[in-house]
Amino acid sequence: MAQVIVRKLDDKVVALLKRNAARHRRSLEGELRAVLSQAARLSPDDKRAISREIRGLTPGKRLLSDSARLIRQDRDRR
Repeated sequence: MAQVIVRKLDDKVVALLKRNAARHRRSLEGELRAVLSQAARLSPDDKRAISREIRGLTPGKRLLSDSARLIRQDRDRR
């Protein structure tokens, strides 16, 4: 697993993080891990933006066929 060092963090911020950690019944390290994990998650808006970017990469911006329908047709032919 990776390690991260954060320098020059305000003492008040550390005190608040320690207080939050105690409230959540975990260590400061556990609290920091939870906070950073939550911050790294993509919001629904971020997910939509990424989806639009990926769709923009499709040549001619044409919609592709539904693969589930094609698989069903192939299975029905057997």
